[in-house]
Amino acid sequence: MLSIIIVNWNTRDLLSQCLTSIYTCPSACPFEVLVVDNASSDGSVSMLREGFPQVRLIENQVNVGFAAANNQALSLIESPYILLLNPDTVVKPGALNELKEYLERNPQVGAAGARMLNPDGSLQVSCYVAPTLFREFLRLVHLDRFWPGASYQMDHWDITLPREVEIIQGACMMMRKKALDQVGLFDERFFIYTEEVDLCYRLRQAGWKLHWVPQAEVIHYEGQSTSQLAPEMFIHLYQSKLKFFRKHQGKSAAWIYKFILFVISIPRVMLMPISWLRTSPEQHRFRDLSSNYLRLLTSLPRL
Repeated sequence: MLSIIIVNWNTRDLLSQCLTSIYTCPSACPFEVLVVDNASSDGSVSMLREGFPQVRLIENQVNVGFAAANNQALSLIESPYILLLNPDTVVKPGALNELKEYLERNPQVGAAGARMLNPDGSLQVSCYVAPTLFREFLRLVHLDRFWPGASYQMDHWDITLPREVEIIQGACMMMRKKALDQVGLFDERFFIYTEEVDLCYRLRQAGWKLHWVPQAEVIHYEGQSTSQLAPEMFIHLYQSKLKFFRKHQGKSAAWIYKFILFVISIPRVMLMPISWLRTSPEQHRFRDLSSNYLRLLTSLPRL
């Protein structure tokens, strides 16, 4: 038995597309789908009740966040395998069977992730190295691709071979319930972002392996929920990363990370006036990014 959990917030049409891809794909094992709706206002709940009555629906009156919503469903599940799936995904034929059978063949693997694709069929990054202060610094100054071990170069990976990784993106991650029972549910202090990083970190600390399984393919329309509140999500991203460093590496690491964020934010904010001199789409994006870093800079003391 496989239990599929989808947390939804205002992605009605994409959720319908996701569920259609699940129910129209032949499955070698019985499965159930649980959708946790975080107080959507776009008719998602009505669509589910009318179009997919077989879905187990958990309807929240407020947005409790990604971690807490997943935990609501996880507390109801007894299946030996659990798939966390974003509503902005399309499951390609055979993907769910590939992930489940891979876990069955490899009992040392606690979680497995699919090969994520952009809508145009190009590769989407879906695995990451575990965050450290040095790796975060390299990422923020755009040097991570040039420093060995600072990031995965997935575009060079053999797509016929599974590979051990450190972090699997939560948009599509199949877990062994035995592993989850050992390490515990999501940490609900992470409202959104980094919750799967924390969970993957705990799984690896407990001795479980995490694997990327490219034979399972899933299309991901990335960031469809979070893009609705992009400036707020930018702050949530770094707030969650600070929580991760504070939790796993201590208060001193969190203060060092704050200092890194302060240092890299200053030049981005100082360049903001230049963005007002041009009106090209690229300048608009740069202006938005500068505004986000200004907001981050002023929020740092409270994070």
